[in-house]
Amino acid sequence: MPLFLRSTLILCLFSFGLLAQEKFTLSGTIVDAQNNETLIGVTILVKETQSYAITNEYGFYSITLPSGNYSIAYSYLGYTTKTEKIELNQNRKLDILLEGKGEILEEVIITTDATKSNIRKPEISVHKLTTATIKQMPVVLGEVDILKSILFLPGVTNAGEGQSGFNVRGGGADQNLILLDEATIYNSSHLFGFFSVFNPDAIKDLKLYKGGIPARFGGRASSVLELYQKEGNSKNFHMNGGIGLISSRILAEGPLQKNKGSFLIGGRGSYAHLFLKLSNNENSAYFYDLNTKLNYKFNKNNTVFLSGYFGRDVFNINQSFENIYGNATLNLRWNHLYSDQLFSNLSLIYSDYYYGLNLDFVGFNWDSGIKNYNIKYDFRHYLTDKIKLFYGVSGIYYDFNPGTIEPSRLDSGINYRQLEKKYAFEPAIYWSAEQKISNRLNVEYGFRYSWFYRLGSSTKNLYANNNPVLFDDELKIYEKATPIGTKYYGANQVMAAYDNFEPRFALSYELNNQNSLKLGYNRMVQYLQLISNTASPTPLDVWTPSDSYIQPQIADQIALGYFSNLQDDKFSFEVETFYKRVKNRMDYIDGADLIANEAIEQVILNGEMRAYGLEVLFRKNTGNWTGWVAYTLSKSEQRTPGRTPNETGINNGEWYRSGYDKRHNLSLTSTYKWNKKWTFGANFVLQSGQPITYPNSQYVYQGITVPNYGLRNENNLPLYHHLDISATLTPKQKSKKWTEEWVFSIYNLYARKNAANISFRQNLETGRNEAIRLSIFGIVPAITYNFKF
Repeated sequence: MPLFLRSTLILCLFSFGLLAQEKFTLSGTIVDAQNNETLIGVTILVKETQSYAITNEYGFYSITLPSGNYSIAYSYLGYTTKTEKIELNQNRKLDILLEGKGEILEEVIITTDATKSNIRKPEISVHKLTTATIKQMPVVLGEVDILKSILFLPGVTNAGEGQSGFNVRGGGADQNLILLDEATIYNSSHLFGFFSVFNPDAIKDLKLYKGGIPARFGGRASSVLELYQKEGNSKNFHMNGGIGLISSRILAEGPLQKNKGSFLIGGRGSYAHLFLKLSNNENSAYFYDLNTKLNYKFNKNNTVFLSGYFGRDVFNINQSFENIYGNATLNLRWNHLYSDQLFSNLSLIYSDYYYGLNLDFVGFNWDSGIKNYNIKYDFRHYLTDKIKLFYGVSGIYYDFNPGTIEPSRLDSGINYRQLEKKYAFEPAIYWSAEQKISNRLNVEYGFRYSWFYRLGSSTKNLYANNNPVLFDDELKIYEKATPIGTKYYGANQVMAAYDNFEPRFALSYELNNQNSLKLGYNRMVQYLQLISNTASPTPLDVWTPSDSYIQPQIADQIALGYFSNLQDDKFSFEVETFYKRVKNRMDYIDGADLIANEAIEQVILNGEMRAYGLEVLFRKNTGNWTGWVAYTLSKSEQRTPGRTPNETGINNGEWYRSGYDKRHNLSLTSTYKWNKKWTFGANFVLQSGQPITYPNSQYVYQGITVPNYGLRNENNLPLYHHLDISATLTPKQKSKKWTEEWVFSIYNLYARKNAANISFRQNLETGRNEAIRLSIFGIVPAITYNFKF
């Protein structure tokens, strides 16, 4: 063969070999070396190609690479980076044990490789907090609080001290989807907002999505808060807990079968009401909750989880008025690995929110609530090191109980009454892809398609011109319409139906190894509505489904951000701007009665909402002193224009500030590790006051002075701010099996009297009007003893 032809043939064969180079998959599970707890969000970095993967919610990772020799770095917050040198010439399963950098109660250190994925990953408007970080933050009454911790993040606020729920980017608390082990939590607070329902000892991971929300999530307009419980120690039995002035907690965990299965059970309760009884005070308020989780690994491809939560609050006034409310969840999950590249999870989920009133002084009991039954099947397909697919299906069946009234005694004169129950079904499918377009550009794109069916058995009110709200042209007010008839729908008959396409998109453009630009867009559809006219959720609020008169909320949000890691990741800087618009946001006519209203459509108008702003976050990640500063400049508005040229709408049809609008929000949190024994923490919050409507004039009617109110939310409560400090003492360990610490904290160090509300009344002595400020907290010292063995 001529030399030229031989050389050409060799070159062609060599080129073909490069193009057809065989690829293999490296996969496995990453766990804590001490207790076999799976780790979520571990970064797996291939140093030769700079490709990366991140463990999912079950600690699984998969990355496909050309055959060859590689150096793989496994990095995670608070853990020592582990590097493995491997020869990849076949599909290989490699499980990794990561060693923690310290015992519980110590600071968290962010490693360099772990932060690189934050720059590259097409993920925007997302925050992750570990329980180790949260436990260092000073809190009210000494109780570590998961929900209070996220209030120090940019774009997150609440209605004020002692208020339940939280608000994200100007949205309502009802627009947040809160998931505990994938189960919906409808009320996230104990004791009307003083504590959250989440036991910090039982929580493994917390992730808040403010925007750029993945396609697997749906059902709420503003945000998703995703929490996962710990799985339990499958190596050894351990217990830990804490004893405080107001509440205490205990948690036990251990192996069902060593290295194959484990259990976790934790309990928490408050007991301040017991001190009231010592002073012959018959009033009481307390809570208790229970967390549990079981898991068993049948083989390398199949693992089963069973988790649950049960919590109750009890508020009692002189044995004549009792309020009981709380959540209950149960979730059975099956993880199955079809191949090294295809991971699946099947979940059967039950959620229940119960609200009850025992009104002995009037002789009846009131029960209400919402239940949902959810089945979902999720797949994660790791095709190559450059593209991953996420897809799945779900179906949720809802059972709403607006209210059941029962007599509590024979002489009450109250008859049994069941407000008409409501039912709905919400199926959905989703698909998304995360793709590396080039060394600098990564994108995530996909969609969610959802359906919603309002089902019988129920009776629907019929109105003239299909209009349940009338407008009086002379008085310029809205009034309830009188039904002209009713229509009954039998069991599972469709009363109303909706379907919506929900696109999702995000990209990250890497300017260099330390800086990137990110863009995100998402559409979210919310089919459930919370009937409430307060800025903060209360247990008395009732959830209701969308129907012929109440339309689903449709939210579109876009965000643009710049992300930077500084000085070898000792510091990080993030700045984001966002714009969000929500269609069909419910508004209420003046004088609307919401409690036990079986024709709620008669007091509701569909409006719109918008929010926009700028968020800045600066972190110090390493060293003895860590923490962050967050600032948000934003605006949140609502508008309900008239439906016809003659109608005035709400607030004259003009944009007005929503109850969640806080123009300025500054927060600082820091931790300083002085030595092995002492760690100090501090928080500071400064916010614009909550919008409120003050009276602007008055008139006298039959000798009674009546205030006249201006336009909605024209005024503000005074500026809100407080400083909190803490000191943690970790005594020298007397035994390797026993770890303890003392936490001393002061909430509101300078005793700021922040206004929870301002009301107006007439002074009976002087006859003059006066404003009354309600403040909940002054200075609050606390001490907590934590232990582990």
